[in-house]
Amino acid sequence: MDIVIRNASLPDGRQNIDIAIQAGRIHAVGERLALGAAQEIDAGGDLVTPPFVDAHFHMDATLSYGLPRVNASGTLLEGISLWGELKPTLVQEAIIERAMQYCDWAVARGLLAIRSHVDICDDRLLATEALLEVKRRVAPYIDLQLVAFPQDGILRCRTAFANLKRAVGMGVDVVGGIPHFERTMAEGAASVKLLCEYAAEQGLRVDMHCDESDDPMSRHIETLACETQRLGLQGRVAGSHLTSMHSMDNYYVSKLLPLIAESGVAAIANPLINITLQGRHDTYPKRRGMTRVPELMAAGVDVAFGHDCVMDPWYGLGSGDMLEVAHMGLHVAQMTGQAAMQQCFMAITETPARILGLEGYGIAPGCHADLVLLDAGSAVEAIRLRAVRKVVIRRGQVLSTAPAARATLHLPGRPAQTDFRLGR
Repeated sequence: MDIVIRNASLPDGRQNIDIAIQAGRIHAVGERLALGAAQEIDAGGDLVTPPFVDAHFHMDATLSYGLPRVNASGTLLEGISLWGELKPTLVQEAIIERAMQYCDWAVARGLLAIRSHVDICDDRLLATEALLEVKRRVAPYIDLQLVAFPQDGILRCRTAFANLKRAVGMGVDVVGGIPHFERTMAEGAASVKLLCEYAAEQGLRVDMHCDESDDPMSRHIETLACETQRLGLQGRVAGSHLTSMHSMDNYYVSKLLPLIAESGVAAIANPLINITLQGRHDTYPKRRGMTRVPELMAAGVDVAFGHDCVMDPWYGLGSGDMLEVAHMGLHVAQMTGQAAMQQCFMAITETPARILGLEGYGIAPGCHADLVLLDAGSAVEAIRLRAVRKVVIRRGQVLSTAPAARATLHLPGRPAQTDFRLGR
């Protein structure tokens, strides 16, 4: 074997597990494997997980915070306005440099698969070219999936549909949309139909910013679900944000949830950003804004969490840490039961991997040897601590290492070290 990881805990609760790696894939998984290896890693009971997956991000804007100026109000609309001012001044090499720096952060955080939306309403398609170059450069260590995203509206922006087709021809993977940003509700519904028909013709997946609003009458998710069924796109479509569902009445949602489930449409919530940008017109009581995550999960809908933004016109924080995303999602959705917290961990690992259609993801013989060793004993503890990623492995190669989190104390009568973990 090339590598054997000894004495690991797995996200499903199994303990004392060895994982053997050969030629970039997992060869065997079991207790006390009698296999030698060129390199052995003693997990010491710590958690080994498949890599984190971010199902919703904007890499063309990442690390541009403060350009052309800081979002003083912190609102969604000012962020969109700032991005509109920044777009004409963008330089391709600067986009590439910022994205590459973010990808470095991602690797260190064990984030090895990202779906990024890229704005195609700039006729130069400069950001599209830049992220396609980034995709090429990071291919050895990150699965980067790109969505052609008409930020200004596929119907509202005169050249957007032609640009989207050009972007797909250049190699962009997924068809995006933003129906709630069209001029009318009717045009929003028409945009969903247009884009889903195009995706079906091209054999592509769909991921739409959908109902990112506090307006309970923003109901484009129902159109997306119906078009998915009509066109046979089940399992290939995601609705991102869905924040209007937070404000909808329960009777309507009781009809909507089965429709989404039957259509096979996935939902992608973005806890850090939804909780920050929504509810801005409220005084008190103030709405949380995030979509109905536990209810969607209970209905059988695949629900993933995305980071959405890191240091860009919409959000001045973030570091590529999907455990921070899960931590916020857990709190906002009030998912503090043991099973619910486990679901939040799956929302940044297994579920988004399924939504992106990642091949060979998981911890089983034959899967890609893409693994993260965390400074935690379980998935719940990993979220609690936003645990250090001690070892990050991709295709059987160690990409990143980090020391465990320990503090040296100088307290009379107390132990010299603490590591924030019970029973350690």
